[in-house]
Amino acid sequence: MPVTDVTGESNRWLAPPLVAACYRRPQVGSLVRATYAVVLAGGRGSRLKQLTDWRCKPAVPFGGKHRIVDFALSNCVNSGVRRIGVATQYRSHSLLQHLQRGWNFLDAHLQEFLDVLPAQQPLQAGWYGGTADAVYQNLDILRMHAPGYVLVLAGDHVYKMDYGVMLAEHEATGAEVTIACLEVPLDDARAFGVMRVDDRDRVTGFAEKPDEPEPVPGHPDRALVSMGIYAFGSAALYGFLREDAHDPCSSRDFGRDVIPALLARGVHVQAHRYADSCVNVVHGQPYWRDVGTVDAYWSANMDLVRVEPELNMYDPAWPIRTVEEHLPPAKFVFEAPDARGQAWDCLVASGCVVSGASIHRSLLFTNTVVERGSHLEDSVILPEVAIGRGVRLRRAIVDKFAELPDGFEAGFDAAADAARFHVTPGGVVLITPEMLGQRVHEVG
Repeated sequence: MPVTDVTGESNRWLAPPLVAACYRRPQVGSLVRATYAVVLAGGRGSRLKQLTDWRCKPAVPFGGKHRIVDFALSNCVNSGVRRIGVATQYRSHSLLQHLQRGWNFLDAHLQEFLDVLPAQQPLQAGWYGGTADAVYQNLDILRMHAPGYVLVLAGDHVYKMDYGVMLAEHEATGAEVTIACLEVPLDDARAFGVMRVDDRDRVTGFAEKPDEPEPVPGHPDRALVSMGIYAFGSAALYGFLREDAHDPCSSRDFGRDVIPALLARGVHVQAHRYADSCVNVVHGQPYWRDVGTVDAYWSANMDLVRVEPELNMYDPAWPIRTVEEHLPPAKFVFEAPDARGQAWDCLVASGCVVSGASIHRSLLFTNTVVERGSHLEDSVILPEVAIGRGVRLRRAIVDKFAELPDGFEAGFDAAADAARFHVTPGGVVLITPEMLGQRVHEVG
């Protein structure tokens, strides 16, 4: 039953129902079983600055114990799509380690698997040249598994989606390509592929990252954008990719090249409204985040510490799976007038020790230690961080393996912070071991 907090408000997030909710979805068992999902997880994510110096964007930790890629992979498994290939490229060690340790439970005897797809580098080709090329270089693997449908997914977004609903719509409309989409503020649309659709949601126009996004009719402050999620019939996809590979003017990208070329030929491209397949709707709004900048990453993590967060991580009907490490419970020690181990509106992961420190509206990822007299506010502390005595942090992100010495401060003097660390336009301070002059002997 719901828990009541100190304000008297019911908080359904703290005590999920014992019986999982039943999501309404078509009978799509045969469709998802016939589908192979390609998760594109090779991107650097340069807008995340030093967070991706030693790992690719999908491998960046998120939410206390997860990695960003866990959302796309969990959506696959929960939807019933259990033949998955993960295309890797940039700084892939951390990602590969995570996949090996956390995603090896699929049963090959039931034709379930997760394959790692590094760039094949065939003759006259090198690394993946774009999103379409990442799939094209693995066509032999796709043909070997003979799927009826292929899902192409971005591995670097935070959301919960039933892909079976999208596949059912793709089949019902007779489309050759279906693109998941949602509406965003017009100013934000410049970072995405912007779509124009007719009254039946057939796509009639597509512009990748336009300087002047086209607004939704009747809503001049909104634009309809692609989520980077595509559904294809396999035979049609193979033909599209072969044509693109032989086009000398193509940059080998779905949004920039393949989709506009198909529209120019009159191919049926359908838009799928994310609201119809989202399994995390709060206050009427489906949850989806592109955590592509440091500010967006900080904000999405901070969303989770609210009393009623927009992203429900406590839903047993749609769990977000990850590596389950064998760690002790979080521990809070000391109670004295000048030093108490305490936390308010926080997420504190397993293995953490808060020793006479105060934590406010923050996330402590696994195996973090905070020593006596320290005070943290609105901060995201990644795994394996050691925070000494008397440390003060405000609006900070501290990367994995960093060691903050006694008396360290960040988030209070913008000029001093900018001289040592990366400070975002939103005033968030990013701190890494390298910025502190510390060597990291393990990539995470």
